[in-house]
Amino acid sequence: MKNLTSTLLRTAAAAGFVLVAGTSAAFAAMTATTVTDLNVRAGPGPQYPTVGLATRGSTAVLDGCIEGSKWCRVDVNGLRGWVYAQYLTTDLGGAAVVVQDRRADLAVPVVTYEAQAGDPPMPAPGDELLGPVEEVDPIAPPDTVRTYITTNPGETVYLDGEVVVGAELPQTVEVRRVPDYSYDYVSINGQPVLVEPTTRRIVYVYR
Repeated sequence: MKNLTSTLLRTAAAAGFVLVAGTSAAFAAMTATTVTDLNVRAGPGPQYPTVGLATRGSTAVLDGCIEGSKWCRVDVNGLRGWVYAQYLTTDLGGAAVVVQDRRADLAVPVVTYEAQAGDPPMPAPGDELLGPVEEVDPIAPPDTVRTYITTNPGETVYLDGEVVVGAELPQTVEVRRVPDYSYDYVSINGQPVLVEPTTRRIVYVYR
């Protein structure tokens, strides 16, 4: 067991994070489920590049979450990186609960992240994407919409949170119209999204 724990800690340190002293290997095996298609990022924040996409319903091995942050380190679908805890659920007493909402009850391990040379700067402070997400009807936008958005990108809005389908945008975020189309658009944390005008929920994310 001592050798296994040492190996886990060495692996964690090499990946830019460490488990807080006292965290056991058993806790490192905690599992959670993604409630929507979710970016897996190279670091704990929307400013870090994505290493892949965890599809809705994927099982993630949860290493732990940063104290005072909503970012957690996971292993999911062969990807290793950071995801937003608001969009992870796990079992607690036979009921599915949002990891972020019940971290103390779940005894989620605490991990830390050590910034690396060349890490991107933190985005400007902003309102976080509201969650938990609500299920929305899937859409398949025509290519002409992407062409219009690419030609008329507008300014990127940085929010504290992750860009996912079903998340509601704060009222402070100004969206733009797509001519002759049912949905608005805006760039959130560098990713163009389509927004349902009435509910202000993201219905499509361009990746």
